[in-house]
Amino acid sequence: MRKSGWAVAAAGISSLVLLLTACGGSSSSSSSSAAGNSGSTSTPNAAGQPSGAAGLPAKGSTVMIVQHSNLGWVLAEANGQVVYTYGGDSKGGSPTCTGSCATIWGAVTGLPLVSSADTLPGQLGTVSMSNGAKQITYNGMPLYTFNGAKPLSTKGNGVEGKWHVIKLPGSAVTFAG
Repeated sequence: MRKSGWAVAAAGISSLVLLLTACGGSSSSSSSSAAGNSGSTSTPNAAGQPSGAAGLPAKGSTVMIVQHSNLGWVLAEANGQVVYTYGGDSKGGSPTCTGSCATIWGAVTGLPLVSSADTLPGQLGTVSMSNGAKQITYNGMPLYTFNGAKPLSTKGNGVEGKWHVIKLPGSAVTFAG
C-alpha cells in the first residue's frame, strides 16, 4: 500500500482534530516526553506528546512522519523532507557535520514529535549542537536534511558512502479507514 498525498493530508487533518479535541482533559505526569527532552516546559497531550496552546504542537516542535519514497518507507519531516544520518557521527555523540558540511546538510532541529498517523520502531531524542541548539536524533544518531532536495527525494542516500536515509517497515504507518 502506498500512502498518497491525500492520505497524508487526511492523516494530518485527523491528527489536528484529535489534538484539538484532546485539549480539554488534564493530567499530571512527571515523566519526560517520548522525545526524551526532559527540559521541555510544554505539557503532554492525549498522545503523551508535548503540546502548546489549544492542543497544537509546542512552539519549536518538529513533526516527524513515515513517508513512502522510491526506496520504500523512510523517516521524514512533516513537510516531506527525507532525513539522513551521517556515517561520521557516533551514536549519542555530538553532531560532526559542521562548517561547509552544514551548508549542504542541514541539521534537523527542535523538539521531535511523531505524527499520530505513524509509529516509529526506534526512539527520537535530541543532542546539543555547538551553538546550543537541539538537533533531533533517531536511535541516538543526529538527523540531517539534504539542502535543496525536493520533498520525498532520496538523492542524498549513499553520498560519499556516508549519508543514509532511515528505512522503516510499512508497519510504521497507520492507514485510516
